[in-house]
Amino acid sequence: MTTEKIDGVSVTTQANVYFDGKCVSHGITFPDGTKKSVGVVLPATLTFNTGAPEIMECVAGSCEYKLAGSETWVKSSPGDQFNVPGNSKFDIRVTEAYHYICHFG
Repeated sequence: MTTEKIDGVSVTTQANVYFDGKCVSHGITFPDGTKKSVGVVLPATLTFNTGAPEIMECVAGSCEYKLAGSETWVKSSPGDQFNVPGNSKFDIRVTEAYHYICHFG
């Protein structure tokens, strides 16, 4: 099931802009202190590094991703999630805008 709305959160109004504008996100904080980000990746092939473990949830569009150490590209569509270990990286290939929620930890 795709997350369509998130209620009761605080939103960081200044965007995080990465890769010359190919990825734009906003941080959100829940009342219990949990942090996530919501954003969009525009058409590109990019490599992201992680600190904390991440769960990437596709809410619109699609992408293909490849985790560190893998040679296989995997498709992610609305409702899909993929897990990225902490202190790692992943490649993402986007041909149409990929809208996501990044769950940290």
